[in-house]
Amino acid sequence: MVSAVLFVSFFLLLLLNVPISVCLGLSSACAILYSGTSLTIVATNIYSGISKFLLLAIPFFVVAGSFMMYGGISRRLLNLFNKLVGHVTGGLADVTTIACMFFAAISGSGPATVSAIGSFMIPEMTEKKYDTSFAAALSACAGAIGVIIPPSIPFILYAVAVGCSVSDLFIAGVVPGILIGVLLMLVSYYQAKKHGWHGNATKATAREVWVAFKESFLALLSPVIILGSIYAGICSPTEAAVVGVVYSFIVGTLVYHELKWKDIVQSMIDAVLISGSTLFMVGITTSLGRVLTLKQIPSRLCTMLTSVSDSPIVILGLITILLLIVGCFMDNISATIILAPMLLPTVLECGLSTVQFGVVMTMLLAIGFITPPYGINLFVASQISHEPLMKIAKKAVPLMLSMLIAAIFTMAWSGLTDGIVHLFT
Repeated sequence: MVSAVLFVSFFLLLLLNVPISVCLGLSSACAILYSGTSLTIVATNIYSGISKFLLLAIPFFVVAGSFMMYGGISRRLLNLFNKLVGHVTGGLADVTTIACMFFAAISGSGPATVSAIGSFMIPEMTEKKYDTSFAAALSACAGAIGVIIPPSIPFILYAVAVGCSVSDLFIAGVVPGILIGVLLMLVSYYQAKKHGWHGNATKATAREVWVAFKESFLALLSPVIILGSIYAGICSPTEAAVVGVVYSFIVGTLVYHELKWKDIVQSMIDAVLISGSTLFMVGITTSLGRVLTLKQIPSRLCTMLTSVSDSPIVILGLITILLLIVGCFMDNISATIILAPMLLPTVLECGLSTVQFGVVMTMLLAIGFITPPYGINLFVASQISHEPLMKIAKKAVPLMLSMLIAAIFTMAWSGLTDGIVHLFT
């Protein structure tokens, strides 16, 4: 009965358009009051949920990404990739995808990646006669790589929720993120060939490429410094985030001279807003998780899934469908914190490791960035391109299918995640 009170109150509050974090907190309180337990457990678990050193990495990665966007780093990366592949068929689409992959290794945020790269590339692709809706759809899909290629904010939250190594998750996310990028470029090439979208009129000379490389060298070093310090064991993810902030500040102000005081203030505001809402969600969902555990809901969900079929393939298929549906209605941060502890016992029985499931879960929920009604990347791309949201969503379908294929392949072959982790440990 306590479970019924929890979920009924949650969905009633959702129907009243109450913010999801408040829905979670109030439904947890309702369930606790119904069970006769003191509400002190809510405050205690909220504090324990947010008092983790690892969570400090979130605001620092946001600031580092903002500094690099305002400081000219992302623009120089785009210029280099444009010189390298902008002349081939679908070249500008490849530039968009590759740039999103690099910026993903800086910001850790999907919407931030779409905003930083899409604001440059969507107008550029439109000018070169690409379909504007496709350009926006590609930016939205490639921007989703921002939560898969490390550093990744959802990876950090998954590690906190289930108690695994965030460094292992960062290592495991590299190859699946690159796989998504490659598949997106293949789809883009097919679309460009079909519709006759050509790249730049002329191929860049070796001298032009060299000049662009020299200008972007410090920009190219940024993900190497951030991720290299983590993989080499020199820094923890939180310390690496601080290094990223300091590095991007120095490059943006003293080298490129493009990071202004107003940009620094705006970066701080963005960090406060994003990390504040994220930490509030972490605290509330930690309290909710405690209620769920006390009422044995995760174990009951595990029993329910395994009672459907004895086949791990069927069970994993059901979990895949569940995550795709949840991603349509809930942001990946909320979904990760709520569902990861509930689903982990089941997927472990199906043969997946904790790290492999973390990567797969993030990949599946990332598709929710492009699926209405949530579809935050679609909204960002729509604002940049001024194209109707549903028109962009329609163009994104083949791109989303390639992302789903990458997620299923990662689920089927542990070598893409666990195998890579073993190479570095």
